Amino acid sequence: MTTTFEALPTGEDLDTAIARGQRAYELDRKHVFHSWSAQAQIKPMTVLAAQGSYLWDGDGNRLLDFSSQLVNTNIGHQHPKVVAAIAEQAAKLCTIAPQHVNDARSEAARLVAERTPGDLNRIFFTNGGADAVEHAVRMARLHTGRYKVLSRYRSYHGGTDTAINLTGDPRRWPNDYASSGVVRFNGPFLYRSTFHSENEQQETQRALEHLDRLIQMEGPDSFAAIILESVPGTAGIMVPPPGYLAGVREICDRYGIVFIADEVMAGFGRTGKWFAIDNFDVVPDLITFAKGVTSGYIPLGGVAINEAIYSTFADRAYPGGLTYSGHPLA
Repeated sequence: MTTTFEALPTGEDLDTAIARGQRAYELDRKHVFHSWSAQAQIKPMTVLAAQGSYLWDGDGNRLLDFSSQLVNTNIGHQHPKVVAAIAEQAAKLCTIAPQHVNDARSEAARLVAERTPGDLNRIFFTNGGADAVEHAVRMARLHTGRYKVLSRYRSYHGGTDTAINLTGDPRRWPNDYASSGVVRFNGPFLYRSTFHSENEQQETQRALEHLDRLIQMEGPDSFAAIILESVPGTAGIMVPPPGYLAGVREICDRYGIVFIADEVMAGFGRTGKWFAIDNFDVVPDLITFAKGVTSGYIPLGGVAINEAIYSTFADRAYPGGLTYSGHPLA
């Protein structure tokens, strides 16, 4: 869906902007290494500007941003209140080391904790979703003293080492050496059921039986965590059938396994509630979030932590951190 305009929303002359875009494209092709791409085989689109639900490509065509970029620009591009808030914070305090208190991080933690379910009231901030997943798994392993982690086929959890190995789609294959302690299982998806189910009730029951049997065969005492996208998104929008996530919660309680809800894509309003898991009345032990929390304007992610896991590190140092954890501008 395209419409050509003579000027951009910034007021910049279109010819000037197109010339700027051509220069950007030349430099990109000379110097930029792109993710998930065969470098010599791509022709990336140039973006000259963005506003609301639209962006302008290198030829000045206005395009409707159907995917919200990487499913993260939840409130649209260049929202004036957010742009003003960024400028206000930049004038106050751009950066400070994470060991120091700053009011921006303290207030952000309060705001997130007000929206998380149950007692997930402690917030560890990261730079994005993949490192949130990395730290959630590390916390679970240290909390339980176990190593294995369960993850679902047809899932996506990020591009860093642990996160890509947790991922259940083919993007992990080039980096999967079967040494990461990940055990995968099939989740419910009635449309292409692996359990030969005829209705949602059967799909829920059979998927939970499959997961329980797998845990029993692998050794219940060996599992630190299970990580699930509350509503899987990247490999298809696979909404869990009624009772499934509650059943996973019960299995985790029975075997002492930490339940990590990956809300990186589905959180912050994407399903109509603050977190997708709120649709199922289930409280996980850890929540990972990113993307929609800032609508992508500044990189930010995090882990929401329940009281039991927080207590593990109350008098024992947590061995992990990031230079930009709780970055005040983010």
